[in-house]
Amino acid sequence: MPSRALAQPLPLKVASAAFLLVWCIVAAFPIFWITVMSFKSPVDAFASNPLDVIFGPATRAGGKGISIIDIVLGLAVIWASARVSTRALPRLIANYSPTGYVWAGWIIGAMVVVLGFLIVFFGVMPAILDVLNPFLGPLGRDVVGLSTEHYKTVWIDRGFSNNFQNSLIVTAGVVTVSLTVGTLAGYGLARSGSNLAFGILIAALIFRALPHSVLVAGYLPVFINSAEWLRPILGENAPTLYGKPWATIAVLVAINQPFTIWMLRSFFQNIPAELDEAARVDGCSHFQAFRRVIMPVMWPGVITTGLFSFLLGYNDFLVTSLLLDAQNQTMVPAIAGMFNRETTTTDQVVAVAAAVSITAPLFFLVMVFQRQIVSGLTAGAVKG
Repeated sequence: MPSRALAQPLPLKVASAAFLLVWCIVAAFPIFWITVMSFKSPVDAFASNPLDVIFGPATRAGGKGISIIDIVLGLAVIWASARVSTRALPRLIANYSPTGYVWAGWIIGAMVVVLGFLIVFFGVMPAILDVLNPFLGPLGRDVVGLSTEHYKTVWIDRGFSNNFQNSLIVTAGVVTVSLTVGTLAGYGLARSGSNLAFGILIAALIFRALPHSVLVAGYLPVFINSAEWLRPILGENAPTLYGKPWATIAVLVAINQPFTIWMLRSFFQNIPAELDEAARVDGCSHFQAFRRVIMPVMWPGVITTGLFSFLLGYNDFLVTSLLLDAQNQTMVPAIAGMFNRETTTTDQVVAVAAAVSITAPLFFLVMVFQRQIVSGLTAGAVKG
């Protein structure tokens, strides 16, 4: 409990709370509004009356809507999924993951939660409600217009699922390479007193501050001429890297790696060197001490840094739009292309549905790893 000397006066508390509330509303409103629009017919989505956008009378008149019991049950499923992700899942992973394979437990656990939510929310729940609604009177009548046809259009008819797969390939590659190199380099820098290594890291951070367009322009000739350069080694079937995900992964890792190393170095510095010494006394090699003793303590820092790496690869527009061809395009530039070429209101709502779709994995990641992220951020990794 704070001392009386540090206690804030009531006017300051009210002003701070009001500021935070206004900021949250301003920040969350765009996401809320486009989410509402994506489930409405074009007439409702672009209606001048905000209540028509929210309740969707035209959508409801077309036989597409949800009842009060639909809303209550849907919120209950979302709340239960959030509770499982934030409370039960970390406990189960800690209890049942083999020693040294906690990361595998998180991957499997996250996949099970996502799969379970999709089956219950989009499979079991609609089937139950279709049977119950006719017998519930007013509670079973549609009160809010809601349609998922725009999501079906963008994911199935427009092939947005291919863009999602490409985004997974790019982000998985960026996170894997960045964390693998970053943990080893960060550990080495944290345990090394060399001023030369610290100077190199500072230079690398300056390199990261350069505009991404400058870096991409420098890499373009290499990727465009890669087939010609690789032909003496691989023969006539030498592939070109331009337009392929591997080229994008290489550039994004080059951009992100200095920041990753810097963050992980800060985390490693907060871990007492006595742990390494104790492991060495017990017979561990340097790498065994790193893998078996230091890394289990480092998971909050690794997850926090991995989230930043994920966001770089997942949200990048410039690098992916310049280096990937249409077949290998990720979601962000694909959505930008949808907004640029769509002219009808229906096509615009479809593009909005695509934009809303890419936010779901981000919310899920933050929800699942919120404890590790908070622990990592408060451990001093951002003190730089």
